[in-house]
Amino acid sequence: MHDNETSPVPAQLLGATLPSAGTLSHFTTGDGVRIAYREDGSPTRPALVLSNSIGTTLDMWGLQVPAFAEHFRVIRYDFRGHGASDVPAGAYSDARLGRDVLELLDHLGIARAHFLGLSLGGFVGQWLGIHAPERIERLVLSNTAAHLGPPDAWDSAIAGILAAPDMAETAEMFLANWFPKAVIEAEAPIVAQFREQLLRTSPRGLAGCLAVVRDTDLRRTIALIPNETLVIAGRFDTVTSAERGEEIARTIPGASLVMLPAVHLPNVELAEQYSAAVIEFLTGAGGA
Repeated sequence: MHDNETSPVPAQLLGATLPSAGTLSHFTTGDGVRIAYREDGSPTRPALVLSNSIGTTLDMWGLQVPAFAEHFRVIRYDFRGHGASDVPAGAYSDARLGRDVLELLDHLGIARAHFLGLSLGGFVGQWLGIHAPERIERLVLSNTAAHLGPPDAWDSAIAGILAAPDMAETAEMFLANWFPKAVIEAEAPIVAQFREQLLRTSPRGLAGCLAVVRDTDLRRTIALIPNETLVIAGRFDTVTSAERGEEIARTIPGASLVMLPAVHLPNVELAEQYSAAVIEFLTGAGGA
């Protein structure tokens, strides 16, 4: 039995909905790709960049933004290949996704920012901590891994997505790994919102980002991350297991770990608890 089938279901999740982000802005990266982003909160506050899970848009952080914006200049963006960003052809890389963040910070005139990345966003966060730690204040790596192999399995998944007539089957597969089974069976409104994000995702864009997951192996280099780091893991996560989070927390010097009774999107399942843990870490002694 999958952990998703036995994980507890917070009552508030059944009635929750994601607020729309509203008007988006765009900037163009060095390789000519338009990236969509949104800012909330006072520009005088410390900057916090939020980086999404694959197959989602910046709307996935809607339950965090009100609380985060009380403390930070909150910057959300859509990965290349997702949401309102351009969909360039071919495989993407962790380095390219990392540079997209650095170029966004440059565009906004921000020298350093806190960074919170979930799932694929966590891959990006690890790359930034390794290759551009001077641009990052504190780092939060949520429901992610340093490596998810083997490559052959990802090649098969990518081929299947590109060959499918639409995103319907792919969407249901993702949702089954993101939420407790009971929440999906209850047809919770928030599941419908994430389904819509998936259905609107370009197969080429999803495949481009899945290539990042396929090709990334940071297990030997995350020990180089000097930034203060919080790792968040979901006890019932079937995508990036709790053990993956524990491994990251053991490997990054001084990293701390928060284990939540959730599946792959604890920012949705346990929104208040998740937001509080992030805010406490980022604003703690020596923080914002």
